Formats: sequence, C-alpha cells, structure tokens
Amino acid sequence: MDYQKLYHILFNVVTDSLESMAAQNFGQAAACLRQAQQTCEELYIEGEEDPAQ
Repeated sequence: MDYQKLYHILFNVVTDSLESMAAQNFGQAAACLRQAQQTCEELYIEGEEDPAQ
C-alpha cells in the first residue's frame, strides 16, 4: 500500500477545502472532501487486493 500517495491526495484536498471554506464556499469544500474520501478508499481497497504487496 502506497500510504504516501494517499497522504498527498488528502493533504492537497484538505488545503483546497480550507481555501474554499475561507471563501465561504462550504458546498465545494464538502464535495472535495467527499471525493477524496472515496478516491482514497478505492485506492486502499485496491492495494489490499494486490497480491504483489
């Protein structure tokens, strides 16, 4: 499992979401966080299923 990749995805999305919240665009912030959550979950599950790891 490439946890570094997951960290970078989440870190960047949190940064973008904080900027959206600062601009009072809370819907966009929530959507970014939700998408990142789904993406990282999919990558994590794929990594668990990879017999090479």
